[in-house]
Amino acid sequence: MAERVATDSYLQPAVLARLGSLELIARTVVDGALVGMHRSPKFGFSQEFAEYRAYNEGDDLRFVDWNVYARTDRAYIKRFHGDTNTKVTVLLDASASMNFGNPITKWNLAQYLCASLAYLVKKQHDAFALSVFNTELVSEIPPSTSPDTLQRVLAHLHAATPREGTDLVASLKALSQRINGRGLVVLVSDLYADSEELIQALQPLSHTGQELIVFHTLDREEVEPNQARISALKDLESNEKVVVAPEFLTGAYRTKFNEHCEAIESTCRRLGADYIRVMTDEPLDAVLHAYLRRRETQPS
Repeated sequence: MAERVATDSYLQPAVLARLGSLELIARTVVDGALVGMHRSPKFGFSQEFAEYRAYNEGDDLRFVDWNVYARTDRAYIKRFHGDTNTKVTVLLDASASMNFGNPITKWNLAQYLCASLAYLVKKQHDAFALSVFNTELVSEIPPSTSPDTLQRVLAHLHAATPREGTDLVASLKALSQRINGRGLVVLVSDLYADSEELIQALQPLSHTGQELIVFHTLDREEVEPNQARISALKDLESNEKVVVAPEFLTGAYRTKFNEHCEAIESTCRRLGADYIRVMTDEPLDAVLHAYLRRRETQPS
C-alpha cells in the first residue's frame, strides 16, 4: 500500500471535480504530485538532455533536431534523462460497480487517475495506450507518442460510461494477448474478482516481461459501511437486492472485505506487481506523490 503523506497541501477529490476539464485535473494532479521530486530513472520527470536516437515512424516531430537533419539528411530525436521509450498500457475497468462512491464515484476517480497517467507519460515522451473493458473490450487506443494522444485519451475517458457487469479475469486474459513487447501495464479497477483467478489472469502479462501496477479503486462506504438500520442494498451490476443488518456490515462484512483486499494485495506481491489502494475521499495527488516517491527510492 502507498505510504501515507501529509495532505495539507493536496487537493481533496471534491475540489478536483470542480475543476471540470479532465486535462486541467490531470495537470493539477501531476504537477502537485511532482512537487519536490528528484529526477527518477523509473519515470523520467526531468527534461535534461541526454542523447540522440534515430527517428522512428510515429515519434513526436517536436523532438526532431532539425539542425542535425539539415547537415546529415538524417532525422534524430532528442532524448532526455528518463526518456526510456517505455510503452505504458492502462487497462480501465468500466463495469457498473465503478459508478459507486462519494464525494466522487470510483469511475470519476479512475478517470482522473488515467488522465493523470496519460499526462505524466506525455511529459516523459513515452508511448501511451488505453483499453477500456467490462465483460469484454469496450474501446481502445493503441500505443502512441503522437502529440494528439493525450487529447484522444481524454476524449475516450469522457465518452466512456461504466455499465453492465464485469468479467475481470476473462477481459485481462483477452487483453494480454493484444499487448506486444515489454512495457508497463497499469490496471485500474475495483477488483471484484477472486484473488486466485486474478493471478491466473495477470500471470501471462508478468511472464512476457511486463511491469505491473495495480490501482485498486475503493469507496470508504465499501470498506467501512456505516448503516444505522436494516437496509436493502442493490448490486449495481446484477440489480439484485439483499437485506442486511447493521451488525453484519460492521462485523462479518468488514472482516470479509478486508480479507479480500489483503488477498488481492498478496496476489500482486507474488507477481512482483505494485499494489496501490486509492480511495474516493483521499487526495489523488497525495496518493500519486507517495507512489512515485516510493518508485524513485526503489533500487533499479
